[in-house]
Amino acid sequence: MSPSTADTGPRPAARVRLDRESRREQLLDLGVRLLATRSLDELSIDDLAEEAGVSRGLLYHYFGGKQEFREAVCRRAADELVARTAPPEDGDPAERLAASMAAYLDYVVENHQGYLSLLRGAAGGSAALRAVYDDARAALTGRIFTADSVGVVPDTPAARLMVRGWAAYAEELVLAWIAEPAGVTRDDLLEMLASSLPALAALTP
Repeated sequence: MSPSTADTGPRPAARVRLDRESRREQLLDLGVRLLATRSLDELSIDDLAEEAGVSRGLLYHYFGGKQEFREAVCRRAADELVARTAPPEDGDPAERLAASMAAYLDYVVENHQGYLSLLRGAAGGSAALRAVYDDARAALTGRIFTADSVGVVPDTPAARLMVRGWAAYAEELVLAWIAEPAGVTRDDLLEMLASSLPALAALTP
């Protein structure tokens, strides 16, 4: 049988050569996936290099160092949180808020270790992680006041102050429930999250 007709079996897929930005985006997406199940301190360049099948030196080339890599992954995770919790375009304000809070709860459950790491890093004195956390919090709370977003609270200085407090309450409630549900169902928790904001808004001067 001639070489041209021989059955040589399946050929390996050709490796796709990515440009610098596409490769960096791919590595960040992988870093976010790994961060979902481990703390930030446990997220190492060696782990990512092994998972991605690239050299450790290449990762340093893209991110500069371990700290820069971890900060970039946290920024990507925070951006993903904001995107995933965007309220739906249709529905009344209460329904849209409920949908957004459900997405927030699901995200924190699925990415618990990484979320806790961001909180601890922000509280532990890391200016870069604090900036990531503050930007994400501002995006999540700011959409409450936009007409094309949730729109359940009038935009006043007192209301903005109240929403900052409510956001801290919602975050603590979710984290406490994940740690110890104490018989509270997911639906019960979502009802507390979604109904508390309009209730507080009614009491705000």
